[in-house]
Amino acid sequence: MAAGATGRLAVLGHPVSHSRSPAMQNAALADLGIDWRYEAIDVEPEGFDGLVRGLPERGFVGVNVTVPHKEAALRLADGASDAARAIGAANTLTFTERGILADNTDAPGLIDSLADSAGDLSGRPALALGAGGAGRAVVWALVRAGAEVTLWNRTHSKAEALAAELGADVLPVEQRGQMDPGRFDVIVNASAAGLGGGDGLSDLPLDEGGFRAGQTVVDMVYGDGPGTLLEAAERGGAEVVDGLEILVRQGARSLRIWTGREPDLDVMRRAARSGG
Repeated sequence: MAAGATGRLAVLGHPVSHSRSPAMQNAALADLGIDWRYEAIDVEPEGFDGLVRGLPERGFVGVNVTVPHKEAALRLADGASDAARAIGAANTLTFTERGILADNTDAPGLIDSLADSAGDLSGRPALALGAGGAGRAVVWALVRAGAEVTLWNRTHSKAEALAAELGADVLPVEQRGQMDPGRFDVIVNASAAGLGGGDGLSDLPLDEGGFRAGQTVVDMVYGDGPGTLLEAAERGGAEVVDGLEILVRQGARSLRIWTGREPDLDVMRRAARSGG
C-alpha cells in the first residue's frame, strides 16, 4: 500500500491498554502527512494467530507486537529478516503481497539509544535481565555490538538455553541474590519487572546501592514515571535510558519499514511522553 493511501496500523499485546504507541505513531503519521491510523488491539495468546491472519483484509498495513506475542509473531510469518530469525522473535509485522513479513526493531532501537549514552560497547561487560521476546533481542543486540554479555532470568534454565544459543554467559545461581550491579558498564532490564507500576527493582537480583557513575542502565518497561530500577541507578550516578526512549527508537524503525519515510524523533518523543 502506498503511503498516500488510507491504511491501518496497530500494536498487538496482552495487556496493551497502557501502550503509548498509538499516541506516538499517530503523531508521527500526522507530521509526515500520511493518512493512516494506528491503534491498540488486546489479544490473548490463543487468539493471536487467527487475528493476525485476518488483519490484511481489514485494511491493515502492518502491526507492532508486544508481550507476550513476539516469538509467536515470528512463527506465523511467511518470511523474516535475518535479525528476527537470529533473535527468534519479532516485534514488527508487515502485510504484503508475498505474505506476512517479520522484523525485529527492538534490537537496533536499543543500540540506537545506547550509542548516545554508552558509546562503543566493544569488550565492555553488560548484564541483560530477562529471557523472553524482548530479552532475546537485547542479548542478540549486545553480543552483536561486541559487549561481554551476562544473562539473568527468573527461570535459570531458560537463561542457560538462550545464553548458549546467542553466545552469552549466565549469572551463576549463587549470585542471584543481591548482586553488585557496579561490575557491569551496561545493564538492560528486558524482564516484566516493574510492568504495571510495581516495584521492579525488588524483582531483580540487584543491590540497589551498587550503581555507579560511568555505567548506563536501561529499563525497557515504561510507565508514568521512572521505575524503581532507574531511580536507584540515578541515585548512584549512572546514566539512565527509560522505556519510552526505547519505544521511540524501535517505533521509528517500524514506521520506516511500513512507510519508507523518516519520522521526526522529537515529534514521537513528545507524543510518547505526554501519552497523547
